[in-house]
Amino acid sequence: MEVLDLHQLHTSALLIEQQNQTLFAKVATDLIAKGYSIQPFALPIDLSNNLVTQVSSMSPQAFVEAGIGRLNKHMHNDFVRRDEICWISGNSEAGAQWLDWTNKLQTYLNQHLFLGLFSFESHFAHYATGSFYKRHLDAFKGQANRVLSVVAYLNPNWQIGDGGELVLYQDELDTQGLNVIPALGTLAIFLSEEFPHEVLPAKRDRYSIAGWYRINASSAGRVDPPR
Repeated sequence: MEVLDLHQLHTSALLIEQQNQTLFAKVATDLIAKGYSIQPFALPIDLSNNLVTQVSSMSPQAFVEAGIGRLNKHMHNDFVRRDEICWISGNSEAGAQWLDWTNKLQTYLNQHLFLGLFSFESHFAHYATGSFYKRHLDAFKGQANRVLSVVAYLNPNWQIGDGGELVLYQDELDTQGLNVIPALGTLAIFLSEEFPHEVLPAKRDRYSIAGWYRINASSAGRVDPPR
């Protein structure tokens, strides 16, 4: 029985890896063709459930009010955004699993698209009822900081009327955008400098992970990302 169980575990691991490779290939194809990829319910279900379990059990004190800007320009602005965040360190089992999965995605994209992705950072985000994040870019052109944005949604049984959609715009002139429902396991991946986006007001508690891949922009006098 033990040998059979080990065989089943091995087979399951191979299946998950095949599913990951299929998903990563879809993401890469989309990034080449469009610069973004929306994959509904695509995050591995065990990983999705583990992340939901973790974020649901976290103390409210674990989250801090999100701000805008970076380093000495970082500030809070309730007019622009009203979400709360908690950075993912990998100290928890679910956090470690998430970072392992994003590392596999990074390896695949570097091998197939030669993006030169060097590091990754991410946080849980909580949008309470009425919270939003107005239209913005994740990176400004030419700064070479955030290159690729990754958003994963952690909301079981999310309904269209619950609000909280991500709206992804093609460019600064686009006023319609593409709406993404923040349902459990849905992924939104896009070039950070290219696509303005916003989060519409949520009508109930909404959870997600927001993450960014960076290239190595370190220099003799500065380490990027800062430690």
